[in-house]
Amino acid sequence: MFARWWAYPLMLVFFMAAAGSLVLGFAAVLLYPGLPTLEALTDYQPKIPLRIYSIEGQLIGEFGEERRAVVALATVPKSLIDAIVAAEDERFFRHRGVDYVGVARAALSNFSSGGARQGASTITMQVARNFFLSKEKTLGRKFNEMLLAFKIEAMLTKQQILELYINQIYLGQRAYGFAAAAQIYYGKSLSELGVAEHAMLAGLPKAPSRFNPVANPARAKLRQQYVLRRMRELNMITPEQQASADHDLKPVRQALNEFTVRANYFAEMIRAQMVERFGEEAYTRGYSVHTTLRAEHQQAAYAALRKGVMDYDQRHGYRGPETYVDLSGEINDERLEDALQEVVDSDELHAAVVLEASPQKVKLYRAGGERITIGGEGLKFVARMLNDQVAPNQRVRRGAVVRLIRDSKGQWQIAQLPQVEAAFVSADPRTGAIRALVGGFDFNRSQFNHVTQALRQAGSSFKPFIYSASLEKGFTAASVINDAPLTFSASQTGSESWEPKNFDGKFEGPMRMRTALAKSKNLVSVRILQSITPQYAQDYIGRFGFDPKMHPPYLTMALGAGNVTPLQMLGAYSIFANGGYKVTPYFIDRVVDNKGRVVMATEPQVAGDSAEPAIDPRNAFIMSSLMRDVVRMGTAARAMRLNRNDLAGKTGTTNDFIDAWFCGFQPNLVAVAWMGYDQPKTLGRNETGGSAALPIWIDYMSVALRNVPEEPFVPPSGIAVMQINPNTGVHVTSGGISEYFYQEFPATELDSEASPSEEKAATTEKR
Repeated sequence: MFARWWAYPLMLVFFMAAAGSLVLGFAAVLLYPGLPTLEALTDYQPKIPLRIYSIEGQLIGEFGEERRAVVALATVPKSLIDAIVAAEDERFFRHRGVDYVGVARAALSNFSSGGARQGASTITMQVARNFFLSKEKTLGRKFNEMLLAFKIEAMLTKQQILELYINQIYLGQRAYGFAAAAQIYYGKSLSELGVAEHAMLAGLPKAPSRFNPVANPARAKLRQQYVLRRMRELNMITPEQQASADHDLKPVRQALNEFTVRANYFAEMIRAQMVERFGEEAYTRGYSVHTTLRAEHQQAAYAALRKGVMDYDQRHGYRGPETYVDLSGEINDERLEDALQEVVDSDELHAAVVLEASPQKVKLYRAGGERITIGGEGLKFVARMLNDQVAPNQRVRRGAVVRLIRDSKGQWQIAQLPQVEAAFVSADPRTGAIRALVGGFDFNRSQFNHVTQALRQAGSSFKPFIYSASLEKGFTAASVINDAPLTFSASQTGSESWEPKNFDGKFEGPMRMRTALAKSKNLVSVRILQSITPQYAQDYIGRFGFDPKMHPPYLTMALGAGNVTPLQMLGAYSIFANGGYKVTPYFIDRVVDNKGRVVMATEPQVAGDSAEPAIDPRNAFIMSSLMRDVVRMGTAARAMRLNRNDLAGKTGTTNDFIDAWFCGFQPNLVAVAWMGYDQPKTLGRNETGGSAALPIWIDYMSVALRNVPEEPFVPPSGIAVMQINPNTGVHVTSGGISEYFYQEFPATELDSEASPSEEKAATTEKR
């Protein structure tokens, strides 16, 4: 009897285990029917973000809580699947939802060590937890997780479970699923990554924040090495592959959430319109918006605007450091990083803090640990602020926060963040399809979209609409108007007495309309408006899409005193470019849902086809001819460096140089550039449309029109070409110059060499 005493404890353990199994079995029987149904798995509807694409299919924007890209298991590289299995669940293809060997190993490890606790969740259990359960660590939740894992394994294949896991698991930086993580961390698809990157990604599910390769690169590297080691132990890779992958890890992307094409303002316009149409579901239903934007055009516009603003800023000198930080006491990289934490880089303008400063050299620290020494030409812009005589709140000294930029040779120089703003937009004038849009210098600094929201005075860029109106009242390009002084009372202007002047302060006497527009003569424009009446002009400009209420019927309208947006100017100039048809600027071509179905599409009105006529085609032709002379020999003559004869446009500068414009076109592309301050103030003496805005337009067009053949300038029917005296505008039989006329309004036959009076212009108007 006593020899078998050991049997009683063994029996006790057996009965306790049996009782426990019965209890667990009973609990399972009770809980299993109440487990969630698996429709969420069998009819998987992930929260797929709103994605925005250029016309070429390039991703330019993404909005949504979860950044996700759903992929089929068949397209997932084997090395990634191996890495996931090695890191998370080596017996995944052998167990039925719960890995009992893993559970026992984890229990033994946790009991015998007081260190970090080891988990035993399988891939199937993680799928159950991610889809149905909370993240709380309780025995009840773990038990439900195991039951759900059994249920999932009974209904789905291993391949279906793995595909769900690969698409659903959270991997940091708002990335859900490995395809999204590959794009976010490496800017590539899964198939473009190698074993090293696959191992890095496979190490993230355990603790996405702790092993984040951006926030914690050292920990991420250790985790990656662990995954590679496990892959080698399981014979998934060779020793040579392990060694190669360990040394082959490419750095992750430093500019998360950035896109190759900088189109923040454009993408925000799309987002707003999608939310207006589809509500909050716009962020989760996986809509793909295919836009009209051309990637090359957008990149050119972004670069041109940034360069134009920076060039303007350089012309007006250094204002001083942005702020100062306290560098007293012991200085280390951590303190310097903290000092720069709130100062965000603006693309190529990098924030840095000055460590030492003298007129000969400046030593700086740039975020990320880079120490830079600048001297010579790199200090030219800030030279006067390195003198000890400069006020301390403007001096470049120790603790100053400044901006750095690389010059054309790749050398660092000190610059500054501009205060002035600018806008640029271009479109196809035949349809209104927007090709490029930049709403400001830096979207992260200000989300105010100057293309669509900034109502500014148009200045002389509005003159073509007054000239166009005059053509309908009988004026011609050969009409002679006197460029002489004028004075108006307050009742005539609608505000106060006014004595308009030309930009150069000079008066040149009688001249043809063509010459007057090329030289942007203010007095001629006022006289034209006076002749056709402001009321007629106010009504006429509605044809171009302008709101007449924003342009009061006073003589100041001739000089662009009314308010417009760059987008309105784009639509208006498109009418001249396309031969007289009203087209509406648009930016969405089509919207496709996550099933590939088109749920929204734009059917643009096409000039010469479905678009409604806005003005007489002959009017558009003659105005284009006049504006070609503005480019060839007028205020926009510097655009001739593009070596094209099919460009037309008009500069614009408002009083006191507050707004600078250039609106111009080629028959297949119209573009508008603007520069000014958000709180209106002068841009500075001689900062005209030709010097501030036109260079942006030229830089853009030099790219956008590259390899585009010149368009012939062919007059429409109803246009007469006649020889005129260049001084008087009257018809001559020989020795004159060619000019375009409406057939019903030909050049006058008066062959007089006398200077025509204003009455002669009035006579022309009444024909």
